[in-house]
Amino acid sequence: MGRAYQNRKESMAKTAGAKTKVYSKYGKEIYVVAKNGGPDPDANLSLRRLIERAKKDQVPAHVIKNAIDKATSGAGENYEPARYEGFGPAGCMVIVDCLTDNGNRTFPEVRNCFNKSNSKLGAPGAVAHMFEHQAVLSFKHDDEEAILECLMMADVDVADIENEDGIITVLAPHTEYYKAKTALVENLGEVEFDLDEITFNPQTYTEISGDDVASFEKLISMLNDCDDVQDIYHNAEFSS
Repeated sequence: MGRAYQNRKESMAKTAGAKTKVYSKYGKEIYVVAKNGGPDPDANLSLRRLIERAKKDQVPAHVIKNAIDKATSGAGENYEPARYEGFGPAGCMVIVDCLTDNGNRTFPEVRNCFNKSNSKLGAPGAVAHMFEHQAVLSFKHDDEEAILECLMMADVDVADIENEDGIITVLAPHTEYYKAKTALVENLGEVEFDLDEITFNPQTYTEISGDDVASFEKLISMLNDCDDVQDIYHNAEFSS
């Protein structure tokens, strides 16, 4: 399971390029979550998780505050989530999550990325069924059985747990995220999570090599250049 996290998703903090683009994407998502669920992180757990993630990716405090202030002021755009699914080079599977205020703009932009990189955009649901929508929590610890016991005592539905070189990784259905994290924090006290997110994990992997690698990298680069794209998930892995 460990190597899966090399491929689990293209994190905007690592692949979007300029920091300003990263800040913009976080700002948009924080704005939407705060507008829909309220500006108080203690009451809006999705907002709390997003703020924690933003801070870990070194998003400045003023970017977070401005997005929340914008949501409470009633100003700003009306963004809607949009998900696109397709097949990349060598038939690898790709999920693209967007926030858009104009689907008529976003869809052609995403389709163009696929068309220009030896890839093909599919219909809704074309590949999502081949991914698990899961919470992933990874942290330093050396007792896998103790962690599993504490999660079971909290009635967390654990999908999988692994201890690799002193790093525990817990997988659970995405609906169990808050319950699992709360149980770990309450039992371990201060814990620093290496991974702390809800993501799409592929059930199988597609190996790509040769010219397909360049085409895949072009697809990811073009998608990351689209302002409306928030996250990209895929099942590609590169041959060694």
